[in-house]
Amino acid sequence: ERLEHTVSTKRKVLTLALRWAATHSYLLQEEPIALSFLEKTLIRQFSNGEERLQKKQPIRNQDDILLKVYCSDHTYTTIRVAVAATGREVIRAVGDKLGSNEELLLKQILKPNDVSVFSAVGINGRLFSCPREQLNALMTLYDWELFSCVHEHELLYHTFGRTTFRRTTANLDLFLRRFNQVQLWVVTEVCLCSQLSKRVQLLKKFIKIAAHCREFRNLNSFFAIIMGMSNPAVSRLSQTWEKLPSKFKKFYAEFESMMDPSRNHRAYRLTVTKLEPPIIPFMPLLLK
Repeated sequence: ERLEHTVSTKRKVLTLALRWAATHSYLLQEEPIALSFLEKTLIRQFSNGEERLQKKQPIRNQDDILLKVYCSDHTYTTIRVAVAATGREVIRAVGDKLGSNEELLLKQILKPNDVSVFSAVGINGRLFSCPREQLNALMTLYDWELFSCVHEHELLYHTFGRTTFRRTTANLDLFLRRFNQVQLWVVTEVCLCSQLSKRVQLLKKFIKIAAHCREFRNLNSFFAIIMGMSNPAVSRLSQTWEKLPSKFKKFYAEFESMMDPSRNHRAYRLTVTKLEPPIIPFMPLLLK
């Protein structure tokens, strides 16, 4: 598969060079190096009769494509599926390739019946596959990777000034940016939802995710989610909060009480003392 990809890439490059040469041939006559390259390299590569530019063929339902599907540890497997393969068929192919009997989920696929999975992936997007019980831990695993890259000295550089020490705090900056991303993600998802019932479901889902983050001792994402839900753009949705079940309102009130800044954030300090390491701390408060 890698060999086919390499050959295909080389052919595309050579094809582009030939097209450029045909369009701007008058410029090549003034460049002996470029003219020599075309004569010695391109002509030799296309001497087998492939010099004719092939017409682009339309994609058909029965055509096969290669898909890279990544696992939670960022390794990937390559599967061959039909263009019109559904999400369920892709999951089945991944399970067969990995030899897994667990129920897998695909990130970026909302429904198992979605067709043409490959066309739904963005330019820089990736398909991730993981067992259902690992889905809640993926956020913490990613946050832990960012947090473990932060050196203790970066906290000093950030506090007393990077210009004073002439040192970078790039790892700390990435971790702080992660907090802002999660917080704005919550606000964006809720505000973009136009249906009342779906907004209620979103609030319930974010409260569940926050509970899992606290269970995994990921306080950074836990507070990012709670602060996102406390954002005025979300908290002003009175009808949505009224429809939220009382059980979830109680959970949210408990989580929000941990943000109480009184007595030097005593509620947060008590919570941290009850947790056993390793812990991903609430970094903005730690820097404060």
